[in-house]
Amino acid sequence: MALEITIDREVCMGSGNCSFWAPGVFDLDDDGVAVVTSLDGAPEDKIILAAQGCPTQAIAIVKDGEKIV
Repeated sequence: MALEITIDREVCMGSGNCSFWAPGVFDLDDDGVAVVTSLDGAPEDKIILAAQGCPTQAIAIVKDGEKIV
């Protein structure tokens, strides 16, 4: 039931929405681009909300082999 999270660094604009919704999972690196800091730093529903709230849709989430965001 583990989530796989990928971030398209070319698409990410560094809005910080993801780190607002799931601060234990996402952060911005020194370049202002989102990175995953921990896969279990927030409840799954918050991680999904964070990905759905990405203004550039740079975050993809796969669960059990199925893309959910």
